[in-house]
Amino acid sequence: MAKDNKNLNKKPKLNPYWIYGIIIAAFLGIQLFSGGFSDSSTKKINPSEFLQYLEKGDVSKLVIVNDREARVYLTKEAQELENHKNSKPNSLLPSVTPQPNYTFEFGELELFQNKVEKILEDNPNLNVPVSFKTEENHWGNFLFSLLPFILIIGVWIFIMRRMSGGSGGGAGGQIFNIGKSKAKLFDEKTDVKTSFKDVAGLEGAKEEVQEIVDFLKNPEKYTSLGGKIPKGALLVGQPGTGKTLLAKAVAGEAKVPFFSLSGSDFVEMFVGVGASRVRDLFKQAKEKSPAIIFIDEIDAIGRARGKNNFSGSNDERENTLNQLLTEMDGFGTNTNVIVLAATNRADVLDKALMRAGRFDRQIFVDLPDVRERKEIFEVHLRPIKQSEKLDIDFLAKQTPGFSGADIANVCNEAALIAARGGKKAVGKQDFLDAVDRIVGGLEKKNKIITKEEKKAIAFHEAGHATVSWMLEHAAPLVKVTIVPRGQSLGAAWYLPEERLIVRPEQMLDEMCAALGGRAAEKVIFNKISTGALSDLEKVTKQARAMVTIYGLSDKVGNLTYYDSSGQSEYGFTKPYSEQTAELIDKEISDIIEKQYQRAINLLEQHKDKLTQLAEVLLEKEVIFKDNLEKIFGKRPFAKQELVEPKPSIVTDDNKASQSEEE
Repeated sequence: MAKDNKNLNKKPKLNPYWIYGIIIAAFLGIQLFSGGFSDSSTKKINPSEFLQYLEKGDVSKLVIVNDREARVYLTKEAQELENHKNSKPNSLLPSVTPQPNYTFEFGELELFQNKVEKILEDNPNLNVPVSFKTEENHWGNFLFSLLPFILIIGVWIFIMRRMSGGSGGGAGGQIFNIGKSKAKLFDEKTDVKTSFKDVAGLEGAKEEVQEIVDFLKNPEKYTSLGGKIPKGALLVGQPGTGKTLLAKAVAGEAKVPFFSLSGSDFVEMFVGVGASRVRDLFKQAKEKSPAIIFIDEIDAIGRARGKNNFSGSNDERENTLNQLLTEMDGFGTNTNVIVLAATNRADVLDKALMRAGRFDRQIFVDLPDVRERKEIFEVHLRPIKQSEKLDIDFLAKQTPGFSGADIANVCNEAALIAARGGKKAVGKQDFLDAVDRIVGGLEKKNKIITKEEKKAIAFHEAGHATVSWMLEHAAPLVKVTIVPRGQSLGAAWYLPEERLIVRPEQMLDEMCAALGGRAAEKVIFNKISTGALSDLEKVTKQARAMVTIYGLSDKVGNLTYYDSSGQSEYGFTKPYSEQTAELIDKEISDIIEKQYQRAINLLEQHKDKLTQLAEVLLEKEVIFKDNLEKIFGKRPFAKQELVEPKPSIVTDDNKASQSEEE
């Protein structure tokens, strides 16, 4: 009985097809009141046929409507004739007035009237009255005036249904679903194939996330000792390191409901929608608790409040953040819901969001090292047909600084290169070409370069190679090329060694090697060019960092002007005086000029070997470490054991000047 009462009290939902039916009925009404039914039920003829019927005496009456349409009424005898059997109207609607047998439209009224009068004059026995009538369709005009409003209402209902994101229920109820959460639910009924086995590397981060899954599966294991399940975990890392992949693995491994959405899903143009969606999200999660909520790119709503808010335009975002803070650790918060979030901009997040009790753990997802890169390669190489001689260790060493997404791109690009070459398996050279393609850009084989420019580029790159070979702390050289790629006309590729701390002499050696290209142009041609743009940019940043960030300058002293809060470098005012600014500028210039002169001195001492190396480079276009050993001998400062390398550096982009490109 209670169920019957519940069903009786339940309001019927408005079926969207009812709305479509109303619109169709409106169009049918327009046709009805405009005389559409009568017209469609009356046979159409042409004026010449009417004139024949008129001469035969079959017409009893002719009515001309609105000076453009003629309605023909036949005599009773003519209606019984064989050729007029289909002339009776078929209207399904009851009508008091008799319906015409034929209708037709004519051109000019005067011409048509003259033809009719001539036939009547030639046949005096014919008595056919001709009348004129004017009809006004008031109901049709009224409904036609309502048509734009009907269309606007229909379009509005369609847009609101799309914005609500719902597929079931009536249109009337869907309009008010805009404040509902857009989170996608993954549970035991959803087939999620990603697991922790698909997450290669990231051992530390994976252990932290696996423990969160274990919290929900076996809570007594931790609560029996007095511990509490963490309320949230924040995944922080560079783009492409695998934060979202970890969340997918959690969705596949956890046997609890998993709600997934993006931070931008809370943002809407209507006031209060973001906070309403947060409330609805946590309401759904608590109803299905224990549960996990994953918010990707949380910095879309989690930015620090009160910063750069001059116009008040982000009040809606702040309201959404306030509601999220309350739901995560408010007065009546349920602890059976764990929040996972991911961002690569942790420095801009609000401090209240980062505190313990909301995000108890911050899991840093770093770039993979050489061992982790090997594991990632093994995962992405599974679907690829590899050659038997492919060495995964070699590939891991040749991709320093690559994220998991970069490695996936390398594997895919290598397969495409092999397929383009008609190979049956992907080999070592395909992967090397893929790395060159991704890091250096597309090879430009048809770029027009003069002999003088090519010679200058060759000596420029040979200068980099020579200086770096002679310096103790410079990065080991991999190869040198003068083949244009992307925006660069040539490049020297290095494999820097891993350093947790960097000493001044190491930074100075790297700066000297970077200035070797311009120094070679000065030594050989006694001229310099615009080809050292990227070198100068890199060196200037390094020198400024030495003076203003790391405190490695004797003249400025042990001071740093680095702001770790993530704000703009110096804000509106510099944190030092004008005298200090002049001192900093002079110190930066002195450091760069000193290393530039040092590179010139090194190249003048080995000018003959520099020339020999440039000639080999002009001949082969690409040279490797072996070519340098033949010319210079073994590197005097080569280390036997190299620590895990950092991201590979293209020391020189050798960008062409605007005039050269034109």
